[in-house]
Amino acid sequence: MEIILALLKVFGVLIGAVLAAAVLTWYERRMLGLWQDRLGPNRVWFFGIGIVVADMLKMFFKDDWIPPFADKPIFVMAPAIMLGSIWMAFAVVPFAPGIHVIDLNVGLLFFMGMSSMAVYGVLLGGLSSNSKFALIGGLRSAAQMVSYEVFMGLSLMGVVMITGSFSLVKIVEAQGDLWFVVTQFLGFIVFMIAGIAESHRLPFDLPEAEQELVQGFHTEYSGMSFGMYMVGEYMGVVLVSVFITTIFFGGWLGPDFLAWTGIAWLSTVTDFFWFAVKAAFFISFFVLLRAAMPRPRYDQLMSLGWKIMLPLTLLNLVVTGYVLLMQT
Repeated sequence: MEIILALLKVFGVLIGAVLAAAVLTWYERRMLGLWQDRLGPNRVWFFGIGIVVADMLKMFFKDDWIPPFADKPIFVMAPAIMLGSIWMAFAVVPFAPGIHVIDLNVGLLFFMGMSSMAVYGVLLGGLSSNSKFALIGGLRSAAQMVSYEVFMGLSLMGVVMITGSFSLVKIVEAQGDLWFVVTQFLGFIVFMIAGIAESHRLPFDLPEAEQELVQGFHTEYSGMSFGMYMVGEYMGVVLVSVFITTIFFGGWLGPDFLAWTGIAWLSTVTDFFWFAVKAAFFISFFVLLRAAMPRPRYDQLMSLGWKIMLPLTLLNLVVTGYVLLMQT
């Protein structure tokens, strides 16, 4: 029975992450339409939700062309590396008490390691394409992702100092009295900006800036290979949103409005509901940010990281350490 339950959790997380990314392709279009005072998808099925199915069918049946000038083994493997690394990071996310694939005592480090692996998928895709546009996009992406991983990791160290643990379950439980967004507000801001840069979302989509690089590192990709990159990008948005929820906004913690029933699984449903609502808020924020912010120059993006965000993370660490020292 335990094995069956574990398998259900694994497949539930894997399938749920892909479905969330698929629905996000429709949700993003609807939200941008609302924000820009236009309709967005509204013809295929209810509110245009059928566009998701149409996109999936197009990806499945479109010719998966491999350029003759590309390094074929690496060209084929690169999208799978990106998608697989993001997929693996979902394994340590606690969606509700007991609803997670595994509770590692180094869960936070596992997340950072898996998000770092996604760099290889992007970089190898750009290099193996043997195309100038793809090469520049891949190099841009590598520089951007590696740089912002530094700030992302440092922004989480204040939370680790307070809780004394890398376990995401313990981090959520430690926020029973006060969410870490209050005590670690600087860390939250840096993590959110770094998450946008890591997932290549506007305004930080410079590795695939259409006006400059056609489609950047995946210019030469088509069919399911291109689809894997797109699903990976949307899964990255979901991943960053659920981690912001977990680390800074109390995860599943919220009012248990079904506690009066005395039924344990209903309380779990309530916990998952609060987790989903918080994550959906940040997903919506990332989507609307695309319609509200212009794209900066690449040198401005790198200057923002090393000249502003790095000092902020170090300041956050110094202040947190001082406060903890004074409390002992």
